[in-house]
Amino acid sequence: MYVCYNITSKSILILLTKESLMLRYLSASLLASVVALPVQAANIVTSIKPLHFITYDITYGVSEPELLLNANVSPHTYALKPSDIKKIAEADLMIWFGPELESFLSSAVKKSATDLELGASEKLSLREFGDEHDSHEEESHHATHESEEHEHEEHEHHHHGTHDPHIWLGPEQARQAAGIIAERLAEVDPEHAAIYRTNYQNFISELDLTVADIRKQLEPVKQYGYYVFHDAYGYFEDYFGMNKQGHFTVSPDRKPGAKTLLHIRSELEEGKAKCVFSEPQFKPAVIETVVRGSNVGSGKLDPLGTDIAVAKGSYFAFLRSIADGYSQCLGQ
Repeated sequence: MYVCYNITSKSILILLTKESLMLRYLSASLLASVVALPVQAANIVTSIKPLHFITYDITYGVSEPELLLNANVSPHTYALKPSDIKKIAEADLMIWFGPELESFLSSAVKKSATDLELGASEKLSLREFGDEHDSHEEESHHATHESEEHEHEEHEHHHHGTHDPHIWLGPEQARQAAGIIAERLAEVDPEHAAIYRTNYQNFISELDLTVADIRKQLEPVKQYGYYVFHDAYGYFEDYFGMNKQGHFTVSPDRKPGAKTLLHIRSELEEGKAKCVFSEPQFKPAVIETVVRGSNVGSGKLDPLGTDIAVAKGSYFAFLRSIADGYSQCLGQ
């Protein structure tokens, strides 16, 4: 028995229309799935922990930057490992201050990384080493500088240069650096540009609140004299009007000379300083020797934020920790 199907042109048209609609649906679904794929965030690497703090807040909600140096080591004395070189090579952006601070990075960055050298930016206000802000401070520094100038001939390759690279210790420089980082990230990763810029505005708001609190905290103690281990805190001291009498060394990889130590000891005996600050990255043996037998207090300042956990707002916790170091020792 034969079955005869009555296939008309109308039924063929219906079948073709259904097939066309199905293809359109599948095409639309595939396109939607492609569009829905997350945009790959830029791979960001930072050189040292304080710059990492700032960058973390700017990239918050997009990605987490990688940190090259742990805070328990100093950029003044560090040497790159193979794993570090690999990180730099794979980075979409390497954020550092520049060869004046992280000289160990220069060759690796030139070879393989797209970098953001903050120290080279015209938008960053840098403090010149050796700037004195009043005649009293100039007089107190005289012997220290004399000794350091003599040592400079033997250690010239370790000198920072003419400008202070410790920008993260100055609220104004941190503000500028955050803006530079946000704009460069917007260029490297335009898909997330709006987030970076919003994060920058949030960073500035929190910075203003933190600075206001620190001003109140330091007001009762900022007139007291003190010595620091190395000349790293100038931005902070200038901003908050601190009364630094001097430093043991301009850079941690340079031992203070005998003349410098005798000068500091004499100043302590004359009561010109209430406190002497060491740093956790370096053994304080020299400081302990100079302070021994005096009535001067001993404090600690950590310019790299060793014990500060990396999280949103960690830069402000770091800045407060520096203020705490000053107020605790000078307030005794």
